[in-house]
Amino acid sequence: MSLKKLLIPATAIPIVALLAYGLTRDPNMIESPLPGHEAFDFTSATLDGDTLSLADLRGKVVVINFWASWCIACIDEHQVFVEAERYYAGQDFQMLGVVYQDTPENARRWMARRGGNWPSVIDPSSRIAIDYGVYGVPETYFIDKGGWIQHKQIGPVNTLLMRDLVDRLLAESPGTEVTSTGALEGGVPTGRSAGHTGDAAGQAAGSDTQEGQP
Repeated sequence: MSLKKLLIPATAIPIVALLAYGLTRDPNMIESPLPGHEAFDFTSATLDGDTLSLADLRGKVVVINFWASWCIACIDEHQVFVEAERYYAGQDFQMLGVVYQDTPENARRWMARRGGNWPSVIDPSSRIAIDYGVYGVPETYFIDKGGWIQHKQIGPVNTLLMRDLVDRLLAESPGTEVTSTGALEGGVPTGRSAGHTGDAAGQAAGSDTQEGQP
């Protein structure tokens, strides 16, 4: 074989370098351009049959959680939200769920089984999820009183992260940039996608999973 055939063409060097760089990247680390930008407004029906608009919550710290009854990782973080709802009662704080690729019936049964009094809106066309760049669940967005996204959490939220961000957002003026200084319990750093599930495809019977049963 000639030396000429062994040489990598010069035009291929950038491609090889890009591939090599990609192999060094952690595939679980997903950067989002949304923190620091105003949250997308939406109006949608809730599981209780009401209609809710994000704009109506302006003036409160809002934690938007994208979840589904078939999402196993959502179980891990749900109790954190139940405790937060109780802990921040009477303050300018609002939990808000967005049902992701699931049926309202399964979502209602799931909430009834696991508790929580905050509203969850239905997103039948995934329009809200698309606007927020959601590609799986759970994903959670921390929004300040002025309606600006201050943090996106990919994967389950824990108590340390919840208290850290919400306490500072409640104390800060709207629009002030706030980033969590805490790492997730169990050694999972903020922003990783541990337990993150892309969609309902491949789940047993779609939305009619065991977690969706009463």
